Amino acid sequence: MADLAPHELRILVAVADAGGFSAAAGVLGLTQSAVSHSVRSSETKVGAVLFERSGRGARPTAAGAGAVAHARRILRLLDVLVAEARGAARGAGAETPAGPLRIAAFRSAALHLLPAALERLRARHPGIDPEVRIVREVGPGAAGEVAAGRADLGIATIGTRVPMPAGLVRSVLIEEPYALVHPAGHPDPRALPLVDWAENCTSYTKAWWAAQDWIPRATVEAEDDGAVLSMVSSGLGMAIMPALSLTGAPPTIEITALGPDRPTRAVGYVTTPEQSRTRAVRALVRELRALPAPRGRRDGTARAAGTAA
Repeated sequence: MADLAPHELRILVAVADAGGFSAAAGVLGLTQSAVSHSVRSSETKVGAVLFERSGRGARPTAAGAGAVAHARRILRLLDVLVAEARGAARGAGAETPAGPLRIAAFRSAALHLLPAALERLRARHPGIDPEVRIVREVGPGAAGEVAAGRADLGIATIGTRVPMPAGLVRSVLIEEPYALVHPAGHPDPRALPLVDWAENCTSYTKAWWAAQDWIPRATVEAEDDGAVLSMVSSGLGMAIMPALSLTGAPPTIEITALGPDRPTRAVGYVTTPEQSRTRAVRALVRELRALPAPRGRRDGTARAAGTAA
């Protein structure tokens, strides 16, 4: 079997990202026939159909989705190879990584974990250029971005009911408890309607939730935790939220403990085995591990992994 060349991998990724051969050709500056020929050649080499063709364009088959993810990761490693080799040739050594570092994170992690870590990273390694994408932590979430080759490292929830993509390296950074959040000064917050939002959560959290007969069915649903806080602050209901989402919550919101059996959420980093050995990812992991736990209000305090909850 002939190996796929880097330019063939780039074409596979472009077709998947653009949604068709013509669109990919425009992005790459090639003709549509050249793109079609390259994809057919790649399919012959792989021995599988990688794209479903239709009048609306092309989309990866199951085999194609896996191939495109591998292609992204291989192309990224080629970029890292060049950056690290050039650094070594200049005598920069292992402690001065450079180049882009692609990070995926869910909203509250991007707001309250990443900024301090990136500030320290840029101070120590000014050659690193972080690129942060905020993704919803629903379904594949940040871990899915890493598995698909769109991110070098993800800040994700760990141990949820959504299976982590196979083969990833992961480690917990903080354990954050959930708390009851309600309008400040309300005499009976548990009587308020529930404001909810979709998130990846653990089996224990689901079981705890189901055992609480005082929690009503959600009557208001929001797209993210920021919208939930805004609705609670406006007096539209109460919510049950993790501590990281409550960092810097406004004084119009009150946070009440849920007791010793409260559920918690583990937040950590996720990367691939090959990226875990690159200088830029190792540098960011060091800064993430060096961060103090985010400070919250009352029960809304996230704790570093391994400390008492």
